[in-house]
Formats: sequence, structure tokens, C-alpha cells
Amino acid sequence: MLEAVPNVSEGRDPALLGSLAGAFAARALVLDVHSDDDHHRSVFTLAAEDDDLVGALLDGLGLAVERIDLRRHEGVHPRVGVADVVPVVPLVAEDMPRAVSVARVLASRIGDELRLPVFHYGELGEGRRPAFFRRGGLDELGRRVESGELEPDAGPAQIDPRSGVALVGARKPLVAYNVVLATDDAEIAREVARAVRGSSGGMPGVQAIGLLLPDAAQVQVSMNVVDLEQAALHDVVERVRAEAQARGVDVATGELVGLVPASVLDAADGADAVIPDVDASRVLENVLASRLAT
Repeated sequence: MLEAVPNVSEGRDPALLGSLAGAFAARALVLDVHSDDDHHRSVFTLAAEDDDLVGALLDGLGLAVERIDLRRHEGVHPRVGVADVVPVVPLVAEDMPRAVSVARVLASRIGDELRLPVFHYGELGEGRRPAFFRRGGLDELGRRVESGELEPDAGPAQIDPRSGVALVGARKPLVAYNVVLATDDAEIAREVARAVRGSSGGMPGVQAIGLLLPDAAQVQVSMNVVDLEQAALHDVVERVRAEAQARGVDVATGELVGLVPASVLDAADGADAVIPDVDASRVLENVLASRLAT
């Protein structure tokens, strides 16, 4: 099997999210669904064999394109599409070429059948990250396409503001993890994110942004740990805690988005560290084994 983690720009409509999960589940195992009101975004974790995975993604994302209007979408998380990012992930490292092949087929079919402009990223797109396309939002991406700076890898060249684009890629496993700080000062969250992320001289393999959560009246350091060999999640969480406390702020809670590879929990156990919201029930291999056994 391969894993896919489609991120859909809808996090508030339970009925629609149930329909999306049902569409994905017709051909794939739905291992986890994580939705967030403030981000207005849902992350689905799927597993299936190659052809079924492509079919499941087309079914679910097709429904998202039909039902979601990005022009009326408001959320704190950066996004450029209804089907914002669609990674295909190998469950074992040796399957990366297979993941790349499946992602390439998926990108082509999303472009042809769903009529979305598609941009490749990760192993499929010369190592580019989603942030490369998201900077400045959908309007700026449209300008870059119109100027000739960028050209979709599949699908139409014209971007429909209702549905946006799809970022399709193949990548190694990563961990998406949010740390909520006990303050409503967004600048502190941004300072902590700058201190932690690798691109600002922090921890290699860590991406981070600081966000205000309007509903909770708190702020969040939203992170992707994209290189689990360089940055253990428990070390990243402790670095966030230390940077926040250096600014006079405590950590309120932690939030895992999706599932984690078993190696993440093994490393934390080996260091006698506890990661909030991460235990054996959130381990990808455990959830998959349980689903296959039923």
C-alpha cells in the first residue's frame, strides 16, 4: 500500500466532511480525519494500493471541487486550492519511486478530469515545497502564472478562483504538529516560529509559522517536521517550549495533525519524553494494522 494525505480547504461543515470521507472510503482505507475550525481545513489520511488510491483521491477531490467555493473561504492556514495539497507517501523508503509514479498519474488525471491546474512538488517537483506556490496567496500565484514565471505541470493554464489549483507531490513521511501558546500575542508566536524553523537558522528539517486562532483567542506555532532524521519531534516540541518560556509564555497544549510513523514515538520513548497528543493510538502502522485486521 501507499499513503496519501489530501488537505482539503473545509473544516467547519460536518455533513460535507462526512461526504468527503465517504467518497475517499469507497476505494481506500480512511485512517484518520483531522479538521480545524480556525484553519478551515481538513487533513485526511488514506491508504490503498496504487490504482485504488488514485481512484479514491479523484472521487473525494472531485466532490470537494463540486461543493467548496474558495472565494467564500476564510481560514488562518495558507492555501491556494480547494484540493490544496495532495501528497503520496511511501510506507517504506524503497517505495518512493512507486509513490512518484502514482503521484505523476494522479496529477495528470486531476488536471484532465477535474480541470484543475496542477503544480508538482516534493520528489515530483524538484524538491519544491508547497510554500513556494502559496507565498502571496492565490492572487499572487495567478500573477506568476500570467507573467510566465510559472506554468502548471498538468491541467488548464487558467486558474478558476472558485477552486484554485492542486499541489500534487510525492514525499517522505513528515509530522504536522501544532503547539498552542498561552497568550493571544501573535507576534510571540511568529518570533518562536522564526527561532525554530530551519530556514531562519533554527532546527534543520523544521518548517514553522505563527498564527492567531481567533475562536480560541490563543496563538499557535504550526509546524511541519519534514526531516525526521534531522529533527526528532520531541526535541522540536521542547525547543518551542524553551523559546516560548524565554518570552515569558507557557505552552498550553500540543496538537497532532494526522498520524505519526512508529519511529517518532520510539524516539520519544527512548528519550523518556512525552509528546502531548501523541501515543500508540496515533501511530500510522498501528492504525493501519488494526484496519486491515477488521
